[in-house]
Amino acid sequence: MINHSNYKYIFITFIALFITASCSEKQTVQETAHYDKIIRGGIVYDGLGSSGKIVDVAINDDRIAAIGDLGQAVGDTEIDASGLAVSPGFINMLSWAAEPLIYDGRGMSDIKQGVTLEVFGEGSSPGPLNAEMKQHEIDIQGEMKYDVNWNSLGEFLSYAEKKGITPNVASYIGATTVRINELGYDNRLPNEEELKNMQQLVIDAMNEGALGVGSSLIYAPASYSNTAELIALSKAASVCGGSYISHMRSEGNKLEEAVDELLTIAREANIPAEIYHLKAAGKENWPKLDNVIAKIEAARAEGLNIRANMYSYTAGSTGLDAMIPPWIQEGGIKSWIANMQDPELRAKALKEMRDPNRDWESLGAASGYENVVLVGFDNPDLRPLTGKRLTEIAEMRGSSPEETAMNLVAENGADVSTVYFMMSEENIKKKLNLPWVSFGSDARAIPNEGIFRHSSTHPRTYGNFARVLGKYVRDENVLPLSEAIRRMTSLPAENLKIANRGALKVGYFADMAIFDPATIKDVATYENPHQYAMGMKHVFVNGTQVLKDGEHTGNFPGRFVKRDGWQNQCSLADVK
Repeated sequence: MINHSNYKYIFITFIALFITASCSEKQTVQETAHYDKIIRGGIVYDGLGSSGKIVDVAINDDRIAAIGDLGQAVGDTEIDASGLAVSPGFINMLSWAAEPLIYDGRGMSDIKQGVTLEVFGEGSSPGPLNAEMKQHEIDIQGEMKYDVNWNSLGEFLSYAEKKGITPNVASYIGATTVRINELGYDNRLPNEEELKNMQQLVIDAMNEGALGVGSSLIYAPASYSNTAELIALSKAASVCGGSYISHMRSEGNKLEEAVDELLTIAREANIPAEIYHLKAAGKENWPKLDNVIAKIEAARAEGLNIRANMYSYTAGSTGLDAMIPPWIQEGGIKSWIANMQDPELRAKALKEMRDPNRDWESLGAASGYENVVLVGFDNPDLRPLTGKRLTEIAEMRGSSPEETAMNLVAENGADVSTVYFMMSEENIKKKLNLPWVSFGSDARAIPNEGIFRHSSTHPRTYGNFARVLGKYVRDENVLPLSEAIRRMTSLPAENLKIANRGALKVGYFADMAIFDPATIKDVATYENPHQYAMGMKHVFVNGTQVLKDGEHTGNFPGRFVKRDGWQNQCSLADVK
């Protein structure tokens, strides 16, 4: 006798199994995620200081979409990052790449180190410019020529983005730029109305997305300002949620007094403050760094948000203006040169340059003239002097170093780019161990080709970030890789109040540096600086690959990055 109920049970079971299998297959298909790009198997450093972990990172459009074991997930583009460090893109806290990026948007010397954000504004910024300043920008252009198609700082940064640049860009508004807008190159203080106008320029820039206000106080005409002027400008930045950043009035004989001024500005303006390229310049001043660190850490303990940035070399680089009296530079380059030809003014300047008790900063005296090397001339006739020490040139010409410096500026028709050997290796390592110090190259982002090879440069142009990761992290164990990456990424992003950048987190912008920790290193030297760093394999900016196997991809996804909260427009009426 046939048991129909058994058949019925078997049939129902078969159907159930079929449906279950079908659903399981369908579920598996649904769970096979798809992404634009997947970086597989790299040692991922989140930028927050955590140790590296071997996981995958997925990108959709311009954002990080997933981090973890992505298993069977599929990417339109996949990169095998086995053995490579995967990091957030690096933030260059002190960049002079603004105009070079307008001329060549690749930013090669920095992109090949993993820099994905260039920050401008050490005293001067690309805007705001009045008509006279715009004409001056055109007049002083050398071989690197470009149109000046902007007025405000925000207009410049938007113009750069639209023109096409590889890295992201952001900027402080330069206190020097603000001063020139209102006072020109006059050696005087602003009156009440002029100071209000200067504050309004800061407010306007902040409402465009600027990061704060930046100063460079050893250079004319910035050196003509006093502390009260800087407090007033900082108050304008403060009510907008910005910060103050400064190349202080002294990095040498009056270093501690300069730090005191910065702390006063921070307190009086109620504003976070940062020191550009923290250093103690000149051998007799090297011991002062310990006192400076103590001052800063005491202020931080008090509740002030004080921090600094640095570059990873014992030599700095600026111009001969940093060893010539600021007062003789009044009126801009043409007046400066004319003033140096006046016998009375020239004699007074020479006397001050030789006076150890001068009341202005001389990097030449701090370094020792034998440690001053000339690296950049606009006048082609002077270029054979490139790489020579100031004392060598003085001896060749039969004149003193002080006279030679003034004569070279006059003959060049412009300031002369100069390298000053003035810091100690011991102090470099001390600064590398400070958790509140980030990094800035204090240099342009340029290709090692074309007109950029007509002048020498400082090797930090090509190696500042790679040098930290190679020499100081891997070779000398001065600081761990995870900490170095934090200080190049999330620390500056937090200081700058930049949202959704500086860390590898789901939802953050996909700015990424992928490098070989075993081979990354700086190659540039003082004798041959135009050499790219080694070891950076892949770089992404806003989810777009800009460096592939060490070579530029021809992509220009860089954006104008604004301070978080900039949309909350501020007003001069808010300044008390």
